[in-house]
Amino acid sequence: MRPALIGDIGGTNARLALVSPGEITPRDILNLPCADYPGIVEAVQDYLNCVGATGDNAPQEACLAFACPVHNERVKMTNNHWDFLKSDVQQTLNLSLFKVINDFTAQALGVPHVAESDLVEIQPGQTQAHSTRLVIGPGTGLGVAGVFPGQHAWIPLPTEGGHVTFAPTDSTERALLEVFLQRHKRVSVERILCGQGLLELYQAHCRLEGIEPSLTSPAEVTTAANEGDSLATAALLRFLKILGDVCGDATLTMGARGGVYLCGGILPRLLEWLPKSELREAFVDKGRMGAYNADIPVWVVTAPWTGLLGAAEALHNEEVF
Repeated sequence: MRPALIGDIGGTNARLALVSPGEITPRDILNLPCADYPGIVEAVQDYLNCVGATGDNAPQEACLAFACPVHNERVKMTNNHWDFLKSDVQQTLNLSLFKVINDFTAQALGVPHVAESDLVEIQPGQTQAHSTRLVIGPGTGLGVAGVFPGQHAWIPLPTEGGHVTFAPTDSTERALLEVFLQRHKRVSVERILCGQGLLELYQAHCRLEGIEPSLTSPAEVTTAANEGDSLATAALLRFLKILGDVCGDATLTMGARGGVYLCGGILPRLLEWLPKSELREAFVDKGRMGAYNADIPVWVVTAPWTGLLGAAEALHNEEVF
């Protein structure tokens, strides 16, 4: 039987893979830079040619996850130039089944399939059966989703929670917000909790100290923090503290007694910083509801292909349309 095509497409990279019928483990995984292609069709065609899945071996079914809202017929990426109609893609690629889901819906659906060895505990706790799991994480943007154990299948709870308004919790964050508002009309939590947001946090710290920024990329900020740069360190620790605030709020909103899973490409690179940060304290610092959050386990997901696992799960999951 022909394999199915699965994909996890973010603002920067398109991860594409094949999955055999009845299986969930991806194979022939390739990571393609989105900037190299005018659109999703060209990227998929190049991928299929690279792995030899053409002609009689070409997929007839596909599930692709995108880092943007996907509820309409037209899909326009939030953080890159791709823009397409679902029906056009299905017709051009000759697919009998074509599912389009949000990238963090894919992350959420993939989390139940992640091995325990790919989970790093940040906060111990007790999960509650038949409860929502929160899946959240910074990358090119900030993804937020949930997943609920239904009677017959995992039920995804897609959200655009990364776009809620940033709420400062102390005088430093109020000062940082003022700096951000000089650049942006509105400051969402995604504006801060993403790769570019880490760089802007560093620049804002420099502004408050009256120092000209010397670092020009998120990677440089992380490297400088690892080398002891005080402003880069302050920015990185503030990034993680704000992430704890946002995760705690989302946990309360979603009632995520099933646990909190921190995903995305940034946090696995910052594992050594997490114990030094106030992420856990901020997660729990919720006034009268502090004890509620303190009892919920929190993990960082280090599995490299969680979104692909979720796309494979979604392919024939009747709860995913």
